[in-house]
Amino acid sequence: MENGKVKVAVAQVDSHLGKLERNVEDHLEVIAEARSDGVDCLLFPEMSLTGHSAGHLALEMAIARDHDFVTRLAQAAGPMCTTFGLIEEGPAAQFYNAAITVRDGRVIHLHRKINLATYGQLDDGKHFAPGRYIETFDLGGGWRAATLICNDLWNPALISLAALHGATLLLAPVSSAREAVGATFDNPGSWDIACRYSSMVYGMPMLFANRVGQEGEMSFWGGSRIVDAFGTTMACADEAVGLTTATLDFEQVRQARARLPTVRDSNLDLLVRETTRLQHDLGVPETVRRR
Repeated sequence: MENGKVKVAVAQVDSHLGKLERNVEDHLEVIAEARSDGVDCLLFPEMSLTGHSAGHLALEMAIARDHDFVTRLAQAAGPMCTTFGLIEEGPAAQFYNAAITVRDGRVIHLHRKINLATYGQLDDGKHFAPGRYIETFDLGGGWRAATLICNDLWNPALISLAALHGATLLLAPVSSAREAVGATFDNPGSWDIACRYSSMVYGMPMLFANRVGQEGEMSFWGGSRIVDAFGTTMACADEAVGLTTATLDFEQVRQARARLPTVRDSNLDLLVRETTRLQHDLGVPETVRRR
């Protein structure tokens, strides 16, 4: 990373359902390739270590953030910021659809999926506890990243919260199949609109990593991409396994946010006041509001 420029990559992989060790080995190969290419920030898809449909295998597949597999990936990543997906076992034997970010041999960030998808052919809510926080982490050179997992990005409030927490780069690990929502819903086309819109509105580049391959009746369409701060797609993959890379310049973020100051004009006081009023009107108990 130099003068606010960061080389980023999305890893489009075909994860093997329920085969943790094999997926770890595949991740290590991709990490080595990305490091040799000078990548500063690498993103894998949602649940990349377990496969998309592994929720029913949570008791077997869940690992803690200090597991040996996580340590191996952290050591292999070295100075390259690397984010991958897994089933995390948190405190009190709770299971989460999570994304862990590692750098310099250690875990630097963990995001637990908040907006669990339980519709169509998706059943996150049957297997996982929801996350409760939006946090960001420093990449250097002005860059600050937030991670939102798949269906999190269909809740505009979560994207807005990430931006208000200071994110200037959005990491979007996804596991999107053509059939996930229903036959009449255009998943690839809808994601294209969502990615470009969110990046353009907030002046926030996005790394979108989707998987490929087949799991049962679910066919994953790839299309991993890198979108700049003006909502322009810089690079986009087809349906093949591989790395997609681009170089982002923080100067562009500065220009985008000066021209379209969405973050500046978000009016946080108004949002807090109206959200609190809405909760009161809906009769939400005070103890629930504080969570």
